[in-house]
Parts: sequence; structure tokens; C-alpha cells
Amino acid sequence: MKQIFIASLIIVSFNTSAQKPIFKALAFYSTNVERDHVQFANDIVPFYQQLAKEKNFVFDTTTKWSKLNDDTLKNYQLVVWVNEFAQNEEQRRAFEKFINNGGAWLGFHVSAYNDKDTKWPWFVDFLGGGVFYNNNWPPLAAKLIVDDNKHPVTKGLPKKYTAPISEWYIWKPSPRLNKDVKVLATLDPVNYPFGKKDLIREGDCPVIWTNTKYKMLYLNMGHGDQVVSNPMQNRMFANAILWVGMKK
Repeated sequence: MKQIFIASLIIVSFNTSAQKPIFKALAFYSTNVERDHVQFANDIVPFYQQLAKEKNFVFDTTTKWSKLNDDTLKNYQLVVWVNEFAQNEEQRRAFEKFINNGGAWLGFHVSAYNDKDTKWPWFVDFLGGGVFYNNNWPPLAAKLIVDDNKHPVTKGLPKKYTAPISEWYIWKPSPRLNKDVKVLATLDPVNYPFGKKDLIREGDCPVIWTNTKYKMLYLNMGHGDQVVSNPMQNRMFANAILWVGMKK
């Protein structure tokens, strides 16, 4: 199994262009969380670092979630949550202020996790109302329906494709029920019952969506070392950060 160690105890910047960057992103991730979530970070972080060099944007990274504060965030247009989420009330308030002042967010997999104990209603509204309900286990490849393959994020994807192995979350209520949510991809019901130990048996399961009230995009992918293994899906990951980072 591929092992790549990424040290980022301080903010590390990746942009070598002499031109003004098209936007500046700060990615938060953790190395002391579930192994499969660290493996995802080990793949997606260098993927975006390389893309930043090619597309002329700044992609700074840190494992210090204490950097989720007003003084740091004022230097960025986009915050990326790779494999964790805000740790305390101070960080939550700083993130809310950043978003409400026009900042953008790109989140993967567990970064959107919330349940009855989270007690952060603003974040639930930000996500479109969905609360974590269930997941499949073990991680599996999934057949997806691309709801809109003309959107800038999913442009070029076929109407259906098989996404690499990941763990998939289902939310209740479905974010699709929110009039402000635009769903871009959905778990195909042909997968059901989905899993072996833990099953998603039925229900509407969006896996990529944006709440149009905000500059935000959520992608359910993000578990294990296979997520960044599909060139077609990787183009979508590239489209995702470029779209949300430049969204007006």
C-alpha cells in the first residue's frame, strides 16, 4: 500500500508563478485521524499542489486547525476541509464569518459529518439541511448518476460512471429537498443494498452538491488510497476547486 507522509505543521504555500494568482486557498487536514482519511489526504493534497502550479492559484496547507481564525482566513478566498472539521466554537465562529463575508468552501467526505450531538445548526443549514444518517461498510466502488454533466464541476463526466472505492454517507433529510441545493451527482439506487457489514438499503443519496446560497461545494468522496485513482474523476476534482475558488 502506498505510503506518503506529508508534513505540514506550518502553512506551506504552493504557487511559483510571477503572475497574480487567480485565488488563494488554505487546506486544513489532520494526520491523527482515521487511517483511511489520512491516506486520502496523502493523495489529494499533492494532487492539488501540482494543480496549483499548473493553473496559477495558491494552495496553502496546514494541520494546525488553530489557524482557522479571522487573522489567517482574511488572506484567503477559499478554505478546503480535507479530512476533518472545525474543532471548537472559536473556529466555528471564524468559519461562519469567513463564509458569510463571501468566502468559499470545498469539503470532502468526513468534513461534513454532523449528527444529533454536533449542535451546530448554522453548519447544518450551510450543508443544505442534511444530517448524517448511515454509511456503507466496507468501503466500495460505487455506481453514480451524474445529475448535471454540463455544470462546470461535472462537465465531461458521462451520465453514469463507477467511482473508485470509498465509504459513502447518506443524509436525512436528503439535501435535494432543499430548494437552494443543486445536486450534481447521486448514488445510483442499483447499488442497493450497498455494503456488507453496514448497509445503505434505500433512499436518496446525493454525493456531490452545492448550496447555492453560499460559495460551497461538498464531495462525499474521501476515504482510503483509491479515491484519486480515476483520471476522469480526478478531472472533476480539478474542476471542483477551480469552480468554487473563482466563484463570484
